[in-house]
Amino acid sequence: MIYAENAKVRFDYTILDEYEAGIELLGHEVKSVKKGGVHLVGAHVIIRGGEIYVVGMKIDPFQVGNMSPAYDPLMTRKLLLHKKEIVQLLRDVETTGNTIVPVNLYANGRKVKIKIALVKGKKLHDKRETLKKRDNERDLRREYKIR
Repeated sequence: MIYAENAKVRFDYTILDEYEAGIELLGHEVKSVKKGGVHLVGAHVIIRGGEIYVVGMKIDPFQVGNMSPAYDPLMTRKLLLHKKEIVQLLRDVETTGNTIVPVNLYANGRKVKIKIALVKGKKLHDKRETLKKRDNERDLRREYKIR
């Protein structure tokens, strides 16, 4: 089950490689995620000190009245990946100048997982091609539906 998806990723970037990672969440954050209170738009992933973090992901408070005033919905959250994968991502980001962004947040059994992707930014003409392709596919589906 997908809890949140970053729809702008596929439009703004070319996805080079995808990884599945665990994410450290507090108990009330897990409840909020399962309720649908998470937003991935504008989030990105950083690597600092050999560890990987997601920045800019907003998780709404589960129950507003019971939350302590110190809770920050935009706090940095640690991701759980194998050391080898972190080193590979760090090498790719440093050498090619690519970016790591979260694609979606989903359930894998009882655990909440996040799919991150190594991406390369699209130019304006690439985005136009994506729009043309999407329009052509929509027109084809309409024609087949009519027939």
